[in-house]
Amino acid sequence: MKIVRFQTLQGEELYGIADREGTGRARVIQGGIYDDIMVTDRVETVANLLPPVLPVNILCIGLNYGKHARETNIAYPESPVLFVKTTNTVIGHDAPIMLPAAGADQVDYEAELAVVIGRRGKNITVAEASDHILGYTCANDVSARDWQIFKQKKQWARGKSFDTFCPLGPCLVTKDELPDPDNLPIRLMLNGTVMQDANTADMIFDVASIVSDLSRSMTLEPGTVILTGTPEGVGFTREPPVFLREGDRVTVSIEGIGDLSNPVIREA
Repeated sequence: MKIVRFQTLQGEELYGIADREGTGRARVIQGGIYDDIMVTDRVETVANLLPPVLPVNILCIGLNYGKHARETNIAYPESPVLFVKTTNTVIGHDAPIMLPAAGADQVDYEAELAVVIGRRGKNITVAEASDHILGYTCANDVSARDWQIFKQKKQWARGKSFDTFCPLGPCLVTKDELPDPDNLPIRLMLNGTVMQDANTADMIFDVASIVSDLSRSMTLEPGTVILTGTPEGVGFTREPPVFLREGDRVTVSIEGIGDLSNPVIREA
């Protein structure tokens, strides 16, 4: 299923199953999405796509693509490297990414596959990981590199957690439709130019290993979103560096999920 969270023409916020014919309509889901999903016969027009999930936690993995680790001249990690983003960062498809008024001048893009946890778990084995996954969506781990690397002494949380710095969408695809998340083409385009073009097969730690490893430290609650890392081609490693500017449009595409596209504006 392709689950969308959306506003109707009347402003009501609902979950629904996206119409595969592209008519901009969805069959409404009764209740939530973490128990048995109950799809009704009610059909509504999708006036505005919202983030497909409201995360309880956003857990992020750094340096998880081989070529990205090499482009940053950092050795492969021995275990998944965890950092966090705060939940104020979440926006949906077509919502604007805001360049902060606080003065971040090196705002970067990062295309990522996001895992959505659907069942609570602690100390999950690799073999059990899939049982705890609801599905997947596209993510953009927007990052203020000047805050991340210099202003905060390489403590990443603040540079990753400005408002609007975690676009998610356009939909949540249930795991039955993506049986092999470790072999998905992933791409990012900036103003129509391809900046990242890779495959999740380049991940150092696969999805099941990441879920299992994180669950050793913390209970993974339904609604936890895990960003699995970004491939090579990020802006700060380029010569000259490429950072987001007002008027840009950045689009993350993952095969089987769709396109997550966001304009860039400056915060008032």
